Amino acid sequence: MSKIRHPEFRYKTEFQSHEPEFDYLKSLEIEEKINQIKWCQATNCALFLLSTNDKTIKFWKVQEKKVKKVSEMNLDRSTAPTNGSPGGTGYLRPSLSNGNVLKPGGLPLLRLPVVTTQETSLAASCRRVYAHAHDYHINSISNNSDGETFISADDLRINLWNLEISNQSFNIIDVKPTNMEDLTEVITSAEFHPTHCNTLAYSSSKGSIRLVDLRQSALCDNHSQIFEQHEAPGSRSFFTEIIASISDIKFSKDGRHILSRDYMTLKLWDVKMNSGPVATFQVHEYLRPKLCDLYENDSIFDKFECCQSGDGLRVATGSYSNIFRVFGCRSGSSEATTLEATRNPTRRQVQTTSRATRSLSTLTRAVRRGGESTGIDANGNSYDLSTKLLHLAWHPSENLIACAAANSLYMYYA
Repeated sequence: MSKIRHPEFRYKTEFQSHEPEFDYLKSLEIEEKINQIKWCQATNCALFLLSTNDKTIKFWKVQEKKVKKVSEMNLDRSTAPTNGSPGGTGYLRPSLSNGNVLKPGGLPLLRLPVVTTQETSLAASCRRVYAHAHDYHINSISNNSDGETFISADDLRINLWNLEISNQSFNIIDVKPTNMEDLTEVITSAEFHPTHCNTLAYSSSKGSIRLVDLRQSALCDNHSQIFEQHEAPGSRSFFTEIIASISDIKFSKDGRHILSRDYMTLKLWDVKMNSGPVATFQVHEYLRPKLCDLYENDSIFDKFECCQSGDGLRVATGSYSNIFRVFGCRSGSSEATTLEATRNPTRRQVQTTSRATRSLSTLTRAVRRGGESTGIDANGNSYDLSTKLLHLAWHPSENLIACAAANSLYMYYA
């Protein structure tokens, strides 16, 4: 039996994508931090990617460049005088490599200069800058399967771009009301269908996902489908809408399912059935008694990403204490694994529904430990709100997950 060889990853290159800017018209500082990166189709051994901060999107080309050098010449400039004439400044007298000066009419065997490749280096060049199209912070970008267009989304609008045109975009979705006081929800994430270039989905702060067909109209005011789960009567509270807000959506590789992440759960939706999710995975149920404290220290607004394996059999999302959870999504599957993103990972017991959770009455206690960042989950394991794993991605074909925790990138291969 041959030994399974795990993929090996090595440092390739790095470059500065964005610089700090200042919007003088709005007196607003624009941070250099990158909100999202998307790979584009590779061409001629070069890599292409889109990166965006709050306001500006950039299209990058990363390719190997060979450093060439001229060698094998007869002339040795180190020994030639630099006079203007045979004895003055600016003149180079030809000489052999051994230092002997060539005499007129006495040229030895002449070797032509040869250009050789000494080494290769990676160079990143910014091909285009897409700017000045969003009044609010860009939360997501997504490539189209046609390889020619992409979308960018902020809180109220989604714009359609052509990769070749940087000075013009088309506003395809606009949820901004005439009176901003009537605003009830904002766009939180948007993504193109993996194979249908005319279809995209976007999520909202009210916990709904809308499917849009670009062939219907230039401005897609009406959605073709909406996916949302209604709360049971009498179960609403002050935190209901906050924890229902969807922070990330992902299409499955075949485009049949949509995976969504809100603060408490991970949900899997069938695009042909909008009556409710086909599977719901509890991620932060043990934090329900702590919602007041989470609201006070703003942890309740953390935006966790989600991902699905290429074969569609597993889903994953991040949590606190630099851990991430992997769930099996086959019918009848009870697989649930929790791993910590550290140099020495250890499996942790995932919370189960059989263990009783703390009562909601603890929310109404007169004295609360506001701002506390540590606690105990339903399994007795400690959690730390100051360390969180927000970003993760699954390899499209390998059983490999990349997780970003603090300033480190961890990769797990099963």
